[in-house]
This record gives sequence, C-alpha cells and structure tokens, in this order.
Amino acid sequence: VQLQASGGGLVQPGGSLHLSCAASGFDFEEYDMSWVRQAPGKEPEWVAGIVSGGENTYYLDAVKGRFTIARDNAKDMVYLQMDSLKPEDTAVYYCNTEGNWGKGTQVTVSS
Repeated sequence: VQLQASGGGLVQPGGSLHLSCAASGFDFEEYDMSWVRQAPGKEPEWVAGIVSGGENTYYLDAVKGRFTIARDNAKDMVYLQMDSLKPEDTAVYYCNTEGNWGKGTQVTVSS
C-alpha cells in the first residue's frame, strides 16, 4: 500500500486549499478512504471519510460545511477541498485506509 498526499501549503485564514492523495498497491475502488491530520504535539485526528463507491461521506464536526472529500476510482485518487480555513486547521494531513498511512502534506493557516 502506498499513499502520497500533496497540495498543502501556507494560506491565510479564510483561504482554501485542495489536497490530493495518490494511492497504489491495492484495489483502491474496494476500500473506504479517510483523511487524518496531526497537529504538533497532538494526537492524530480523523477529519473526513468516504466509502468505497463514493456515495457516502462523513466529517469531523469541526470541518463540516468547510471541507469536502471526494474520490476518483478511475484514477485511484482521493481529494480534500478545504475552504474557510482556520488557524486550528494547521496540521500535517494524511490519507489513510485500513490503518495504512502514507506521506503527509503540511497545511499551515496563518496571517
């Protein structure tokens, strides 16, 4: 299993970022996918999930209405659109499936 997130960066409060995660090494279309984040000095926090077919999505209350998870099973990709970003969204973001983590991407929200 290989998972590599990208698309992070530095953004001002209220801004947006679009994260992508490229998956390989498993039958992507058969697995639910999640985004998880970890802020410095804190435990990992589940942020959003999407079922294998993409028909159902789930969100941490703190990001509902601001973040949108999506997937493209033809491309083995999962995405996280993040809008109205807040400083407390600052963390390294990882995509995750079945306990497998890959390379994360740093998101920093600061003025």
